[in-house]
Amino acid sequence: MLKLNYKIIFHFLGLLLLFNGGFMLLSALVSLIYDDGVTFQIFSAGIITLLVGVISMFLTRNHTKEMNKREGYIVVAFGWIIMSLSGTLPYVITQSIPSFTNAFFETMSGYTTTGASILNDIEAMPKGVLFWRSTTHWIGGMGIIVLAIAILPLLGIGGMQLFAAEAPGPSADKLHPRITDTAKRLWLIYFGYTVAETVFLNLAGMSFFDAINHSMATVSTGGFSTKNASLAYWNDQPIIQYIVILFMFLAGANFVLSYFAFKGKVQKVIKDEEFKLYFRFILVFSIIAAVIIYLKADHSISTIHHPMVWGRGESAFRHALFQVLTVITTTGFISADYTLWTPFLVVFFFGLMFLGGSAGSTSGGVKVVRHLILIKNGFLEFKRALHPNAILPVRYNTKAITGDIVFNILAFFILYMLSFIVGALVFSMFGIDYTSAVGLSASSLGNIGPALGSFGPVNNYAALPPLAQWWSSFLMLIGRLELFTVLILFTPFFWRNR
Repeated sequence: MLKLNYKIIFHFLGLLLLFNGGFMLLSALVSLIYDDGVTFQIFSAGIITLLVGVISMFLTRNHTKEMNKREGYIVVAFGWIIMSLSGTLPYVITQSIPSFTNAFFETMSGYTTTGASILNDIEAMPKGVLFWRSTTHWIGGMGIIVLAIAILPLLGIGGMQLFAAEAPGPSADKLHPRITDTAKRLWLIYFGYTVAETVFLNLAGMSFFDAINHSMATVSTGGFSTKNASLAYWNDQPIIQYIVILFMFLAGANFVLSYFAFKGKVQKVIKDEEFKLYFRFILVFSIIAAVIIYLKADHSISTIHHPMVWGRGESAFRHALFQVLTVITTTGFISADYTLWTPFLVVFFFGLMFLGGSAGSTSGGVKVVRHLILIKNGFLEFKRALHPNAILPVRYNTKAITGDIVFNILAFFILYMLSFIVGALVFSMFGIDYTSAVGLSASSLGNIGPALGSFGPVNNYAALPPLAQWWSSFLMLIGRLELFTVLILFTPFFWRNR
């Protein structure tokens, strides 16, 4: 039987609950400021969460301060589950979402930055609850695990194992030799972007409450909005949508590159192969969508809320750019119903669901760097067929990539597509039609939010059967933690001593 350091696992889970409870108390303060009538309930949820966290940490205070890789995987996977379970308390206690299944779905959707919602009337929700809902995005965006790593030295625990489990992508770039300092720098940039977008949106005409909620949802690439129509509510204020576009782009890029840019190392950003491909994807796909919208679908651009205000050409470009970015970065905001824009664009946006943002960003999905390495390796296979004895390594940013990384990416892609297929099959077992099942699977796994069919951009997930909500939540979790981190727990050899 595998020997695990259970004390350090529960100690760390208690620490996560302290973070969660603290943010709940902040939401209670927002509730108090806006006098929405649920301050005591949210405060109670925060106190309960804090107490459980304190008790867990107290009972495990004499833990051995060593964590191996297995324990790192367990803490990350169960950390997200514990966060989501405790995160339901503000919804359930305030009776904003009385059903536990619905509350768990909404919370998991928040922490995984998916943005799928079961709420039929968002604008009727208390302000404190809406703020908590956006906060789950913000916590999940950079990863509550990374946030906790920043203070682990205070507990005398090394956090490298957790960082590897939380961010298992092919890039191992660090800003600083010490992992805790890396986490601090990433969170400083993350916090700075949130503040900056809040200021810009407020100056552009959003209320402060709407601005800070949408900033948390944008920088985390989450997608929860305070309006039923999402960003289409501001279709008559294009400047607001352009601000969101800018920050979606930044959030979907590697945060390490943001750090380099702030340090004046712009050449590192410009020469980064993933960033260049990420930028080209957005540019090319936006132009394609804009041309089609302009020629064939301009009549349906404004189907959600407001009419076009800056001319047909600008409106077509803005909606195309917005929707391409929101799908590629897996943010999930809506400016228009793209399922009404010609059959080609419906399939086009469905394909973009499998792209994902950059590694080291808050985006979900496969990630651009994986596609880049798969494409490079595919072209090299042609050369290897002609020159079987030649040594032709895949190169990324001028450096040769080891075969292990290439194999890992190939395995990830195969596992991702298998998870998508199985996901769609299970959804179909619940009586969901083909288009909706396929869309739900791709959207849940990619942490995107809007899907297709009955769960398209202008619809929510309220009609999803309870068991299907649990299945969708599972797909959100494995997608957010990049498959291996969660699925490895289901393998027999993980629980063996050797």
